[in-house]
Amino acid sequence: MKPVRVLQVIGIMNRAGAESLIMNLYRTIDRSLVQFDFVEHGNAPAVYDQEIQELGGRVYRCPKFSGKNLLTYRKWWEEFFNLHDDEYEVIHGHIGSTASIYLSIAKKHGLFTIAHSHNTNGPLNAKQVLYRTLSYPTRHTADYFFSCSRQAGIDRYGKKIADNPLKLSIMNNAVDTNKFAFNSEQRNRIRSLYGLDETKFVVGHVGRFAPAKNHDYLIEVFRSIHNKNQNAVLLMLGDGDLREHIENSVIEYGLYSHVIFAGVQENVNEYMSAMDVLVFPSIFEGLPVTLVEAQASGLPSFISENIPADAVIVPEIVSVLSLNEKPEYWAARINEYHSDDRLQYAGIVKKRGFDVENNAQELMKFYIEKSSRVKEERSK
Repeated sequence: MKPVRVLQVIGIMNRAGAESLIMNLYRTIDRSLVQFDFVEHGNAPAVYDQEIQELGGRVYRCPKFSGKNLLTYRKWWEEFFNLHDDEYEVIHGHIGSTASIYLSIAKKHGLFTIAHSHNTNGPLNAKQVLYRTLSYPTRHTADYFFSCSRQAGIDRYGKKIADNPLKLSIMNNAVDTNKFAFNSEQRNRIRSLYGLDETKFVVGHVGRFAPAKNHDYLIEVFRSIHNKNQNAVLLMLGDGDLREHIENSVIEYGLYSHVIFAGVQENVNEYMSAMDVLVFPSIFEGLPVTLVEAQASGLPSFISENIPADAVIVPEIVSVLSLNEKPEYWAARINEYHSDDRLQYAGIVKKRGFDVENNAQELMKFYIEKSSRVKEERSK
């Protein structure tokens, strides 16, 4: 039998939270039973494209939606399903702004439609107003809904849907807990790579350089940490539009020799073993995969109160702090850090439902069941 092919709709398959979650699931599922194909927005090649193809998936590219190209965008989807609707029974939409467009067209072609919320609402500004306006009709379009947290479900689909277990499921942003378990050999290798001996206090951050991640505040916090501890080093993974701005801030504060811009890395698990703490002062988040990974690594994490409480899996190693506090307050709390036995935490995260193996099995069952129903309907 051919596997059930599920169409995943995403912005672009580079390394980021939702994309990492999808790839974790994709690597774990039994691909003889369920296979993923992807529609990405825009023509730029993505980091995960080659791996997708090696795993048996196909990558299609649709136009980036600008608002002005609504007719072109709709036409692309109409033509896509005219060509491919018999190949799919299920579509899983991860990009929210245009979900009501592509899901409604998919529904017209007989597919079971899923919308997935990976984030809570950000601060209300012109961009957020536009996003919420565009995404609002999705709650009347999709057959089923997933969200990374209850609040992400409420913000995107409304309380009525979020509170209905027949309509919405919370899908934990699960990770490979064995992979992210603390590893002293990996720690030594990464620290040696950057010339960091065990006297160095490595403050870590993983995330794209974008406003939501609040790098300006992060730099202020690290500046205060370093004022009290000259052995402190900031190790940042990620890339993005604001990287140059943050690099300039670091130079301005005279901290450049104490900050490492490591860029995008495949082996985030090894970098987390090398870190001593994670600082995550986001302005808004859904349920960050990074924080799940950090807890599996036993990495003490200092996070903003804007991160949903659902993300705190192991409260013993997570400190929730307010962004209304001065950076010096965060720094004082972080400088109180004491090392702990980090090996125990991967098992705790797994037991609490954040291991990708279990989630992949449940999602496979869901896809196969919905695919069978669609096939039955089509055969009538």
